[in-house]
Amino acid sequence: MPKQICIGAIAGSFGIRGEVRLKSFCADPTAIATYSPLFTENGDRSFSVKLTGVLKNGFTATLSGVTNKEDADALRGVSLFVDRNKLPSLPDDEYYHTDLVGLMVLDTGGNTLGTVREVLNHGASDILEIQGHGLKDTVLLPFTLAAVPTVDLASGRIIVDPPDGLFPE
Repeated sequence: MPKQICIGAIAGSFGIRGEVRLKSFCADPTAIATYSPLFTENGDRSFSVKLTGVLKNGFTATLSGVTNKEDADALRGVSLFVDRNKLPSLPDDEYYHTDLVGLMVLDTGGNTLGTVREVLNHGASDILEIQGHGLKDTVLLPFTLAAVPTVDLASGRIIVDPPDGLFPE
């Protein structure tokens, strides 16, 4: 089964005719409507999306099968997913977060440090959360060219040059 990517979330209802407030996680926020149908995380529901307006932190939208405020209210907090293979290819120096999760992490000497557990972004830049056998806790590594000079998706690994002291000796 294709990998599912979260590209949006329903923030609640808008009005009384079943419209929803929709947050888009796409690089081009309006592109969320072009990936229809979107699925719930467990895949039990799918929706065609039509954007109807712009809000401060998202859009107003109609979803297929959602016809009243009660239906829209019931979807508050639901994340919307699309099959990974529907998303466009990226330039060589850009990556979908989901493609990085699970990659083996090696240092510049070829020593295994762990695997990417998650990609975090708290506003300034992306951060790789790395877990490994010799690590008491996960390690947070900035996802910058200096700290992560090589990403090899085909081989399932990344090469890192972490600051001194970040990983135990």
